[in-house]
Amino acid sequence: MTRLLLVEDDAQIVQSLRDFLREEGYEVRAVGDKRSALAMLEQERFDLALLDVSLPDGSGLDVCRAIKDTPVVFLTASDDENSVVAGLDLGADDYIIKPFRPRELASRLRSVLRRSGGSEYLSAGSIRLDPQSGTVTKDGREIPLSALQYRLLLILLENKGKLMTRERLLADIWDISGDFVNDNTLTVYVKRLREKLEDESLIKTVRGIGYRIDG
Repeated sequence: MTRLLLVEDDAQIVQSLRDFLREEGYEVRAVGDKRSALAMLEQERFDLALLDVSLPDGSGLDVCRAIKDTPVVFLTASDDENSVVAGLDLGADDYIIKPFRPRELASRLRSVLRRSGGSEYLSAGSIRLDPQSGTVTKDGREIPLSALQYRLLLILLENKGKLMTRERLLADIWDISGDFVNDNTLTVYVKRLREKLEDESLIKTVRGIGYRIDG
């Protein structure tokens, strides 16, 4: 299980984020100030740190400076350009502005973890998706996909081996793309994606529940 350090002083945000991230498969340890965060980092090892910039006793930037060999994502209400630049200059991997959409946050955390793990692409069978270039290939041959087809495949590959319910897929696609997708439309997109990939067995249907890619 991926261990995540959450440094955030807003109790309501901490509770909602903890619950959501645990559903996403993270083991979450949460603290509300710089001193506690630095102490936690000395005692335990984490796979990812999610830091608020403004803390009661200092700045999340100070916590970032103390972190070694752990991906860092800043989560803050501030959209001040100097804070953004300072965080990225310190080596932060991403910077997310509050308010945020939970599914988008989850996707970006997965992306950071994937990059930090050295994996540059996602794959299943002979299908390979490169998030950096936004291309999908099969046996080296590029497969043209629409934006929503690509998004659907990306979500399934990022959650390879996990059952993705229809409701979860609809929420993810709608949250991140901004396009409304209803249940019937999802069925059509899955059908067309299978046709584009020329592999009916890659995306498995769990009848009445959702879809899964094993790979």
